[in-house]
Amino acid sequence: MTANIRIDTLTIRVPLTLRRYGGRKLVIVPEGEGVPVRAKPTPDDTLLKALARAHRWKRMLESGQVASLNELSEAEKINPSYLTRIYRLTLLAPDIVETILDGRQPRTLHLADLMDDMPVEWDQQRERYGMATR
Repeated sequence: MTANIRIDTLTIRVPLTLRRYGGRKLVIVPEGEGVPVRAKPTPDDTLLKALARAHRWKRMLESGQVASLNELSEAEKINPSYLTRIYRLTLLAPDIVETILDGRQPRTLHLADLMDDMPVEWDQQRERYGMATR
């Protein structure tokens, strides 16, 4: 007895991107309604270090330890432009800072995004970085 067996190919396409991230591979899925968030909170060491530096520099300026950002860049031996862009992180909305500290930031958010023409108004920051209050 011979059975007619029909073999069809089933192709499933899942749009995703693989990205190296801190020595790991991360699957990036396309954005839907909002920006995808990590399933498990994962603090981003680069963002955490930048926030820590920015706030340390702010304390140094406020305490009078250094008189200006130029003096600070000389003391830290850091390019003034880079220092200024990192220093601007002190202007982030408190809830965005908390989200980053908790590791709940959108997986698409990187330090370069925060350094590039960051809006001063908190509502605009939330919208730009995919952290709009629900």
